[in-house]
Amino acid sequence: MKSSTLPPLRVEPGLRQAAERLLRKGETLSSFVEESVRESIERRTAQEDFIARGLASAEAARKSGKYVSAAAVLAKLEQQLAPVRKSAKAARGRRANG
Repeated sequence: MKSSTLPPLRVEPGLRQAAERLLRKGETLSSFVEESVRESIERRTAQEDFIARGLASAEAARKSGKYVSAAAVLAKLEQQLAPVRKSAKAARGRRANG
């Protein structure tokens, strides 16, 4: 497949300097920009997919009339977090006494 170019990008000198300062060994500014665009595309695609799944779930709940209350969801999450919090608290205590 033939490659294509992104539009030229005008930025403030400080932004370019910040980007150049963060380049890794062997990395070019162009490859940094390309990677940033790819990551943004992936993130936005994931966000769109998440929203689509949420809207589909809401529609399915409306059609079925079956909902789970926010209070029930939060209670279940608290139940799952309780043992983790307990073990984290115990680990902090062991470190403080250790």
